[in-house]
Amino acid sequence: MSLGCPRLLHEALPRAAAMDGGKTAVIVEGRAYSYARLHDDAARLANTLQARGVARGDRVAIYMDNTWPCVVSIFATLMAGGAFLVVNPQTKADKLAFILEDSGARVLLSDAHLGRELSAALVLLANPPLLACSGDTSTLPGAIAFDALLEGGASQPPTAPTIPLDLAALIYTSGSTGNPKGVMQTHQSMVFAAGSLIEYLRMDETDRILCALPLAFDYGLYQLLMSVQMGATLVLERSFTFPAQVFARIREFGVTVFPAVPTMFAMLLSFHSREPLLFDSVRRVTNTAAALPDDFSSRLREVFPSALIYRMYGLTECKRVSYLEPELADVKPGSVGKAIPGTEVYLLSADGGPVAPGESGILHVRGPHVMLGYWNRPDLSEHMLRPGKLPGERVLCSQDIFRMDADGFLYFVGRSDDIIKTRGEKVSPIEVENVLHGIAGVREAAILGVHDELLGQAIRAYVVLNPGADLSERQVRAYCAARLENFMVPRDVVFCEDLPKTTTGKVSRKLLARLDTRTSAT
Repeated sequence: MSLGCPRLLHEALPRAAAMDGGKTAVIVEGRAYSYARLHDDAARLANTLQARGVARGDRVAIYMDNTWPCVVSIFATLMAGGAFLVVNPQTKADKLAFILEDSGARVLLSDAHLGRELSAALVLLANPPLLACSGDTSTLPGAIAFDALLEGGASQPPTAPTIPLDLAALIYTSGSTGNPKGVMQTHQSMVFAAGSLIEYLRMDETDRILCALPLAFDYGLYQLLMSVQMGATLVLERSFTFPAQVFARIREFGVTVFPAVPTMFAMLLSFHSREPLLFDSVRRVTNTAAALPDDFSSRLREVFPSALIYRMYGLTECKRVSYLEPELADVKPGSVGKAIPGTEVYLLSADGGPVAPGESGILHVRGPHVMLGYWNRPDLSEHMLRPGKLPGERVLCSQDIFRMDADGFLYFVGRSDDIIKTRGEKVSPIEVENVLHGIAGVREAAILGVHDELLGQAIRAYVVLNPGADLSERQVRAYCAARLENFMVPRDVVFCEDLPKTTTGKVSRKLLARLDTRTSAT
């Protein structure tokens, strides 16, 4: 039974509550909360936020773990007419202070156990926002108890003059250098994106979606938004730090959708190699944030025998760009598919000219899901948003390099600044990394281009092995030499215990490059 497509991002919640208020909306660390409870708590908090001065378009920062208060806060902010920004709880004080100041957040909703970073961030601000925290607030002078905000509000949703073109969220990118940028997304863009994802993933209200990704990461956030838009159930975990616990939740609650990033899949397959896993309730497996190595797909089918496995590509600036139909995985190996429903993609050369099939070009994205721009950064917005096909239209210039075959399927080549130039040739790190992931015993791998007087750049591989695996640099290079052109074979192989990652769990080449520079200098 479809709930229909809402105009505003939060309108799906009262619809779901009215249809079946007793249905479980969210299971947080094993505890179930109904749609009626979510609607009631969100409405109460929304009324209190309005009473505290939150008006149309005001920003509310949510600095929380994946918890029930976090879920409530997202919908309450929207009901009050505000725009939410979820800040990863791993964010440190200086970056938190920047985000609060940059966004102009009127209210900060948080967890008391994050008090150390909270206190350090707030003293850096000339005009700190109103602070409310869940948990024990005794060590946070001036903080209001989150439960007190709930108790003080009426259970009927407040009125707010929000329209679909209004700002719904600021999604701050987790850039490893410089200050983060707030991606502006409207109600219209987020409702559209959630609906498009639901359509191509073939999901409905019977689904139970696992989310062990941070809600501050748009991939995690949309698991919640899609679930509520369908009237489905979200199984929410704080993280994937304890995989065995997550595996137990999958079995206990009959999870049907498993979204993850490659580092999570690497951990899962490492467990599987030691003790076979089987999750036959899962019907959909989705991947984004980085390309899924080809070797992973066949092994994931052992773990998820009933699932369709989706390869996808996306950007925070438009949520999702493309997906590959699971049935075409063997027909179009290495492809991230075609544009998501209701959107268009095309490639242009660096000078804006057309690109022939099979040639590399810069990916451009056209559709209702494209961001308004970066908050307070018109200069960066102009860099990413370019003139479109119609007068006044703006399309997203992804700055990512792709190839498109004659059938219109996309193949990721690399980011403009990721391409390695060696021996006069251009090398995509992802192509070498895919080969490294195919070596038995390799859990994770990353490639960097390092300065070399003769080559321009030399290729250096960083490799993390599974427990008990025994590989030499010579073996790794021989494996690559058998599968790659000579200029693509890593000159160096460095074995590591772990690779640096962003707060969303994606391997960060920028952080790795910093560490590599420090190591080389000592």
